[in-house]
Amino acid sequence: ALRAGSLTPELAEPGNEQGEVRKDMRCGNVQSLREIERRVLPMMPGTQYLGPEYDPAAKAYRLKFIRRGHVIFVDVDARSGSIINQSQ
Repeated sequence: ALRAGSLTPELAEPGNEQGEVRKDMRCGNVQSLREIERRVLPMMPGTQYLGPEYDPAAKAYRLKFIRRGHVIFVDVDARSGSIINQSQ
């Protein structure tokens, strides 16, 4: 399971994240970000969606939200669409 701060350093390189997720989607290994967002965003009422990150090593998306000044991370298995972890 992912924990806060466990996303791989590759995410710091501009463009690498998108390239990796596209490659994984072409291979049929992961669901699209739109599919994941369609499932998770309705589960987060009262929050503002800040955006996603993708971890190619874990094949997971990390969706970031904010509610009343607190950041919430929702880690989602990109293959199954299941929520792995939610931290506040």
